[in-house]
Amino acid sequence: MPTLVSYRLEDSIATITMDDGKVNALSLQMLGELNVALDQAAADGAVVVLTGRPDRFSAGFDLNTLRGGGPDALAMLRAGFDLSVRLLSFPRPVVIACNGHAVAMAVFVLLSADYRIGASGPYKITANEVAIGLTMPRAAIEICRQRVTPAAFNRAVLLAEVFAPDEAVAAGLLDRVVPPAQLHEAAASLAHDLATLDRAAHAESKLRLRGDALRAISAAIEEDRRELSAPPA
Repeated sequence: MPTLVSYRLEDSIATITMDDGKVNALSLQMLGELNVALDQAAADGAVVVLTGRPDRFSAGFDLNTLRGGGPDALAMLRAGFDLSVRLLSFPRPVVIACNGHAVAMAVFVLLSADYRIGASGPYKITANEVAIGLTMPRAAIEICRQRVTPAAFNRAVLLAEVFAPDEAVAAGLLDRVVPPAQLHEAAASLAHDLATLDRAAHAESKLRLRGDALRAISAAIEEDRRELSAPPA
């Protein structure tokens, strides 16, 4: 089975790159490999830079698995939102270098990092669940609630608005946009700056800052799981 995620450690910076050769679908395999990479970053005490392939950060969940339903779909959904919780509470800073399009679950991953740098260009950043006939998961709403600006919250969650990178900054989906050729340099430079933060103070402050959001997201994950696992009426 081909490897979908690569890991590179340099100067206490762990660069984790998703590349499935296509749209970087967050399949069970991709999610599993991301967790293995995060395990390694935690063991290395590294600041994380998470990125994708040219023009594509991720298209979100593997739709074939999602539409197939059953245990695999439930496991994938749980693993995706568990990944968000892990990123939100990761003890070292997490930077995302968003190479291009970010759709659905990929948006919730974006919203789970400490700092998000996007590439400028004709890219779409959208939580498109409502547009494709899916009710927005409770966990996704809680993830959006803690980062999306109040003015954009309803538009992002209820109206499946498509944001260009510059618009995504104003909406709280990204923190900064740079030309594509500068993306990885900008992310690496920021990661090196963040590596100077006091480790314990950063980790403890992160949990203090996000404690309420993490509890709300975890409770929403369980409620979503119960609903999806319930037998049809």
